[in-house]
Amino acid sequence: MDKNKIKQAGFGKYLGKTFIIGLGLFSLSLMDPLYNTYVPLFLRRYIGTNFVVGGIMTLDNILQLLLIPVIAVWSDRTRTRLGRRLPFLVVMLPVSAILFHLIPVMASVSLLALIIIIFCFNIFKTSVRGPVVALMPDTIPGEFRSEANGVISMMGGIGVITGTLVLTRLINIQEGLPFTAAGIITILAVVVLLFCIRERLPGKGEDSAEKRVPLLASLKQVFTAGKASHDYSFPMLLLSLFFWFMAYEGLQPFLGLYLVEIVGVAESNAALAMGVAGISGVALAIPSGYLGHKVGRRRLIRICLVFLTVILLVVPVSTTLALAAGLSINVCLIIFLALMFLYGTVWIGVMVNSFPMVWQMANYDNVGIYTGLYYTFSQGAAILAPPITGLIIDLGGYPGIFIFGGLCMFAAWCTMGSVRAGEPGELSRADKPA
Repeated sequence: MDKNKIKQAGFGKYLGKTFIIGLGLFSLSLMDPLYNTYVPLFLRRYIGTNFVVGGIMTLDNILQLLLIPVIAVWSDRTRTRLGRRLPFLVVMLPVSAILFHLIPVMASVSLLALIIIIFCFNIFKTSVRGPVVALMPDTIPGEFRSEANGVISMMGGIGVITGTLVLTRLINIQEGLPFTAAGIITILAVVVLLFCIRERLPGKGEDSAEKRVPLLASLKQVFTAGKASHDYSFPMLLLSLFFWFMAYEGLQPFLGLYLVEIVGVAESNAALAMGVAGISGVALAIPSGYLGHKVGRRRLIRICLVFLTVILLVVPVSTTLALAAGLSINVCLIIFLALMFLYGTVWIGVMVNSFPMVWQMANYDNVGIYTGLYYTFSQGAAILAPPITGLIIDLGGYPGIFIFGGLCMFAAWCTMGSVRAGEPGELSRADKPA
């Protein structure tokens, strides 16, 4: 379909398909809050130090850094009747679901059994993420990927909310029930994906061995693609997302502690900050995609980064002034949550539109490589940022992490100024006729 026909068809033609594709991210997001909430509790039954528990819990971040790019590239080169990505989903998601169901079972056996099942689960869950995410750009034209990513981000957010607010309640009935329920839902989602989604198969000659460039050569092509025209949009976009994930991942682990130790709220309310930010993100995911299409992805991201910088710098100032004025803890909490709501509202604009920019710069043969590199830089930030912000708290107190986050957001704004490609008006090379 040429560019004019794609525009005339509109995103409405792809809306239903996008919701179904979003079931993959929904399934992964459904398991995340259960894993992050209960696995540390299972580990604490055997391990007395939080440092060791935290080390085990970073396993998924390390595996994402190592595995996602490799599996994503592997899926680029896969040629089957089902397509490139679905074979990975059909195998790895059900296996992930079964292993997830077994986590509380192994937790009642021994520490060794629990660690083995955690490791195996993370291998499969991490490996499938690249193909899950790359399925959308393989299926939806580049013109509408901001809107489509808005839908998929909303599906991921709904998965988090479902896991947090619905499935966690089942643990009062039986400890393993939330894990079993999440596993069953994941397998049902795979069945729907298998019967409802047909990937675009490669055109004549696209699956030939001669076109399968070695991994290192592919990476070299990716980073030198703009050398002739002095356009380094993709490397600068990767640097930008590294900066904004340094801010996001550096703050996330300490927001609850900030509420408890600085604002003075009860521990039962410690998770409210990320919950409020998540709810606002889900509500505005789809509008953010449409807005990115209308005003331009790069422009919207840079506007959002300005607001994020300001919000993060305002947080410690507002809290300090509110506490100094003698306002009640509840009032201080409301002010903080209002700022977190705004934070989530603006953050989703960055998240929804950045991945489509990455895909717009790719071609059919290397969408997986581009997807993998996105995760390499984001997960690299996820591993580096928490120790840095933890050290900042130790040396200068909690206000320092918000200043650090604001500076990282500003750095991302600066580097995004050098990004010149990735807009929805450009017909992606990945959309060449099959």
